[in-house]
Amino acid sequence: MSPRPILAVVAVFLTWSILDVVTHGMLLDPIYQATADLWRPMEEMNMAFMYSIALATAACFVMIYTCLVTRKSLAAGLKLGALFGLASGISMGWGFYGFMPIPLSLAWGWFLGILINYVVAGALVGAIVKSREESS
Repeated sequence: MSPRPILAVVAVFLTWSILDVVTHGMLLDPIYQATADLWRPMEEMNMAFMYSIALATAACFVMIYTCLVTRKSLAAGLKLGALFGLASGISMGWGFYGFMPIPLSLAWGWFLGILINYVVAGALVGAIVKSREESS
């Protein structure tokens, strides 16, 4: 197995970690503060668990690209990222809005944040993971 998928997983995970600090720790923080009664207190949050979920999700995304995309390219990665991001953003951002009393601005924030995360992940995987013929 080529080391490129492993490199892609690491790149996606690290990039998502940085984007999450910006998205959730800075941009959406005022909304989280205003809706504090909906969330666990910080001391009850299990960050190691959250990072392990992010790593597993990054690995799954990279493996979907690696195993299912036959013509690997930056464009293919961006398309996968955009489609996966739309699907995930709709289901998480808008799905949670449908049954949780979160503000509309948070649903938009989650939707856009997830979409951006996956488009960036698609660009990374498309740039890092190459077809076998390109790699040789």
